[in-house]
Amino acid sequence: MHIAEGYLPPVQAAAWFAVSAPFVVHGSRALVRQVRQDPETKLLLGAAGAFTFVLSALKIPSVTGSCSHPTGTGLGAVLFRPPVMSVLGGIVLLFQAVLLAHGGLSTLGANVFSMAVVGPWVAYGLYALIRRAGGGLDVAVFAAAALGDLATYCVTSAQLALAFPDPSTGFAGALAKFGGIFAVTQLPLAVSEGLLSVLVIRLLTRTSGDDLRRLGVLSRPTDEVRA
Repeated sequence: MHIAEGYLPPVQAAAWFAVSAPFVVHGSRALVRQVRQDPETKLLLGAAGAFTFVLSALKIPSVTGSCSHPTGTGLGAVLFRPPVMSVLGGIVLLFQAVLLAHGGLSTLGANVFSMAVVGPWVAYGLYALIRRAGGGLDVAVFAAAALGDLATYCVTSAQLALAFPDPSTGFAGALAKFGGIFAVTQLPLAVSEGLLSVLVIRLLTRTSGDDLRRLGVLSRPTDEVRA
């Protein structure tokens, strides 16, 4: 993650485009609806996209043809829900492929699915589960950011294993190898992203509290006290 240009077989690259496309189309409608219903959150939307762009551009060499880095999508998923992040994440990945040679156009569908679809949905699912169980905002945001990040890399490992199965152990063996290599760099990065996301949500509580209330993030009096 990001998987490099030309690294996936053409058929698989096309298949990932097909899988990702419905999420991006649905997310585009959700983004338009969000802006129309609450235009005052435009600045926060831009900040969520910028947060994702900056964090996911900080790459560390990892598996051949890929790299490790924070994703930044968990925080955006908490603020605006996963469909919106599928669009913001897709835009970020496209810009990085064109401007930074980070990822690629042929592998854009695969990268969108792992980072802009699966990551945000896992992040928001964990966030919602913890909040409904009575968990605090800091704990929920940390879990969302950290485990959403790890989910992205689990999917990337599976994508690479499908493309390059182990000669003797097949997909399962390749998945274990790719996942094991990623884990060395990604586990500390995921923890760091979780902590950073908590700091950002605390800052937003002080500077954009009204926006967070409208978005339903600050739903309890104790959220603001703890922040």
